[in-house]
Amino acid sequence: MVKQYLLASDFDQTLSFNDSGVVLSELIGFHGFHDKVKGLSDIHLVQQGAELSYLILHDPDFRRVRREHLIETGKRIRLKHDVDLFARSLETLSEGYKFSFYVISASPQEIIQSALEGIVPSDHIAGTRFRFNEATGEVQSIVRATAGWGKITALEEVRASLGISTDSVIYMGDGSSDLPVMMHVNQHDGLTIAVSEAQFITRVARRTVLSDNTMSVLVPVLEEVLRWDSAQIRRFFAARGLTLREWDKMRTDMLTIEESNLPVPAQPQ
Repeated sequence: MVKQYLLASDFDQTLSFNDSGVVLSELIGFHGFHDKVKGLSDIHLVQQGAELSYLILHDPDFRRVRREHLIETGKRIRLKHDVDLFARSLETLSEGYKFSFYVISASPQEIIQSALEGIVPSDHIAGTRFRFNEATGEVQSIVRATAGWGKITALEEVRASLGISTDSVIYMGDGSSDLPVMMHVNQHDGLTIAVSEAQFITRVARRTVLSDNTMSVLVPVLEEVLRWDSAQIRRFFAARGLTLREWDKMRTDMLTIEESNLPVPAQPQ
């Protein structure tokens, strides 16, 4: 019997170096995207991760965005190294195992599809979908936003369609918008992988991998799912023309200790 797994990934800064909102802003000649996002975050108006979609729909500076801008933005996104090799490797990772690779992100669907064209099939991408005005070309409404809890809904729909059990889900992400889906996957005994060293996500994810090469995410998959040892993993990478030159395994406790004004308790005799 073939053991099936769903490996779902975020997009921005998980599979890419760039933030889609920053690249789109540069394309339309607007500077100050991070300030806009911070303003929305401060008033808690939208779910984390959905800021770009909200701006495209409501902000005057982004109302000029059209479908062609989203497609061009995707072409300008810098993907992390070996995303294509990562996707291909999952297809034949190990005999007796099948890994289905999906991208679930709050980024606009058009941006993700354009950036991952030829790497991930469009029907394996779940991004935020817009409804466009046919007459003007502007964004008319949001059909679906896959941010925050919306990611959980999208993930569960994919999982159910594939007939995969809840404990056979692997999710990788980098930011605060990934926290709800990571907690959901953890609750059902799946595997969560953080690709960022931000404390709020590394404390939730079961594993953390820091690298600019997407293939690095396979290390916890090979260890946790296939139960391979380090020698097997190194041979796997070598067979694909890659060398694990530096591989540091560590867990670091970060503490700040200050002098206390409280009286020192008496030491036992």
